[in-house]
Amino acid sequence: MKKISFFAICLLLSFISSAQTNKQQPKIEYFLSMEKPQSHYFDVVVQVSNIDAKTKQQGFVDFKMAVWTPGSYLVREYAKNVESVSASSGNLPVNAEKINKNTWRVKIQSSTQELRLKYKVYAYELSVRTSFLDDSHGYLNPASVFVYVNDWKNLPSTLKINPYQGWNTISTGLKSLGNNTFQAENLDILIDSPIEIGTQKVLSFDLNGIPHKIAMYGEAKYDAAKVTDDIKKVCASATSVVGEHPCKDYTFLIHNLAAGGGGLEHLNSTTCQTSRTSYENEKAYKGFLSLIAHEYFHLWNVKRIRPKALGPFDYENENYTHMLWFSEGCTSFYQNYILRRASVFSPEEYINSYVGEINVIENQPGNAVQSVAESSWDAWIKYYRPNENSRNSTVSYYDKGAVLGGILNLEILASTKGAKNLDDVMRYLYQTYYKKLGRGFTDEEFKAAVNLVSGKDLKDFFQKYIFGTEEIPYNDYLKAVGMQLIDANANNNSAFLGADVRAGSPRITAVRKDSPAYNDGLNVGDEILSIDDNKVDDLNKFVATKKIGDVIQVKVKRDGLEKTYSVTLSKSPIKNYKIEALPNSTESQQALYKKWLFI
Repeated sequence: MKKISFFAICLLLSFISSAQTNKQQPKIEYFLSMEKPQSHYFDVVVQVSNIDAKTKQQGFVDFKMAVWTPGSYLVREYAKNVESVSASSGNLPVNAEKINKNTWRVKIQSSTQELRLKYKVYAYELSVRTSFLDDSHGYLNPASVFVYVNDWKNLPSTLKINPYQGWNTISTGLKSLGNNTFQAENLDILIDSPIEIGTQKVLSFDLNGIPHKIAMYGEAKYDAAKVTDDIKKVCASATSVVGEHPCKDYTFLIHNLAAGGGGLEHLNSTTCQTSRTSYENEKAYKGFLSLIAHEYFHLWNVKRIRPKALGPFDYENENYTHMLWFSEGCTSFYQNYILRRASVFSPEEYINSYVGEINVIENQPGNAVQSVAESSWDAWIKYYRPNENSRNSTVSYYDKGAVLGGILNLEILASTKGAKNLDDVMRYLYQTYYKKLGRGFTDEEFKAAVNLVSGKDLKDFFQKYIFGTEEIPYNDYLKAVGMQLIDANANNNSAFLGADVRAGSPRITAVRKDSPAYNDGLNVGDEILSIDDNKVDDLNKFVATKKIGDVIQVKVKRDGLEKTYSVTLSKSPIKNYKIEALPNSTESQQALYKKWLFI
């Protein structure tokens, strides 16, 4: 017999120890079916075997449902759609007691070898953040369907899907094991992998050796070859920003609906919703490609380049960060910048899209009230829950973040004489924090990265425009590329009321802060009965016939009572900004302009 070396013995003992450890790990299996899709119920079974000694000792297993999903910063209480929960071990029923809003406690014995939890999920909200089932298809946002056990979040699981009869296609970013069975390395992967089940058409392309699939649900008139080619072009342009693709494969889930829009990013996939007619109109189609660019760029910015708060996640509570203006807002900046690089947008189209973002925030009174860092922090209670006063008190971290991303890009271009731009910040963060350190960055680390790339201390920039609400001096940044921001409404002397109504309705839906309507007492919800004793069918047209300083008598019905208010009209504060070339721009400005717009 050959001698066994000491190293071999140690290796063997290590293998045995590892095998014993793995043997003690619970095995987690999910089973999904949809026998009556017209009822909108998914049937779910989670089966756990090989329960570990620690769990047996505590005497129970707590199954939890997430309350929110990454990328959509609102507590949505997914457990509200769960019903008919039951548990069993072997062939015997076991008590499953709900102990709080999203937790079911199942008692076990030291002898328990296997545990099954069975429940139904009502799924009838077709958004990128929720789940949906009807007789045409099934869509799952896993956070809203699959329960989990906190202590087992890092363990792998499998998912066996039994599609409804006739549904022959399952599209997801999860790893396929064949036979409609999929594997997730851990809970984060499972939750981050939406699933489309049905008869969707699947387009495909290869980008630098990475297979991409486009699952198209819903009827729509589109040229499959053109859509595939254009999406590939957008993906290639997005990849050029960081210069490295992090995925082995990628899946687009596209919902073509009567009306819809929006998307949600995932680790190696995305769900996007668009109007089924968006392919038939050039402007709408470019809007669709802009959405694709946004969600695809999240592969880097958010999913890998991320603030510390955005992973690993606490799925039961809010996860706070000041950085959504960067994670979401700068992604909004990049979505159209990517289209410019891909030549989908002309230079003029890109400039118009950017100045459009400026007009949005500069015409929103809340821009002077809420900083973009505060907007990021308060996303959980404000952004997704707007009310009639939101325009007066808040600013969108998407819109203002997009504007600030453009300003930072111009700042870096100017300070480095065109040698660098915002791409270099992205690359630095990707290489340093995602690849080297394997974590997210802090607010201070982000500031340091921007300072390093720009070669300047931008402390004042962050204090004034990120954490503060000071007015952005746009022309200080635009002059570097030979451009200027002007207000086409500067000489507009039209009268202004500041109350909005829906078309064809006399009821006030919004009142602008510090407007005549606001200062003189009109309220949201007031029904306008008459103005100067005249019935008014079109409020805007009526106000347009008046002059600045005119006093109008507005009779309204409020809470069933009639009231009349004297309102003094003022000059319209609405801006209409445009970006134009400076006269007699220098050669250096022209050269930087070309670098800015990839000409």
